[in-house]
Amino acid sequence: MATDAFEEIAETFDFLDDWEDRYRHVIDLGKAMDPLDDALKVPAFKVDGCASQVWLVPQIEGGTFRFMGDSDAMIVRGLIAILGALYNGLPLAEVGKVDARAELGRLGLNEHLSAQRSNGLRAMVERIGATAAAAA
Repeated sequence: MATDAFEEIAETFDFLDDWEDRYRHVIDLGKAMDPLDDALKVPAFKVDGCASQVWLVPQIEGGTFRFMGDSDAMIVRGLIAILGALYNGLPLAEVGKVDARAELGRLGLNEHLSAQRSNGLRAMVERIGATAAAAA
């Protein structure tokens, strides 16, 4: 049930042979994101459970879920970009149905992220799900 944007990332990951290339691609995805305005980097949007600082700002309009995000770590910015590809544009009711663990597993992230990064990624997914559920 992945979005076209996420499928494109998955296809790129399939094409890249080694994890170093994939890691660089994740960082490039983060670099391509627009930075979050400092005025939005407030405690209400900060995600707890991440080793680095992470902010996710929901934008729910007309029953469609979107979010903007940022982090002080480039790899985490890339993970935010991947989550954006996975969730942005979905109807609110569909957000909770996404099996993020399985979808992200297709990218091989589970085997290559540190325990702290994995915990942070899980915290971001939980925040996205809780935000969508509260808005539904």
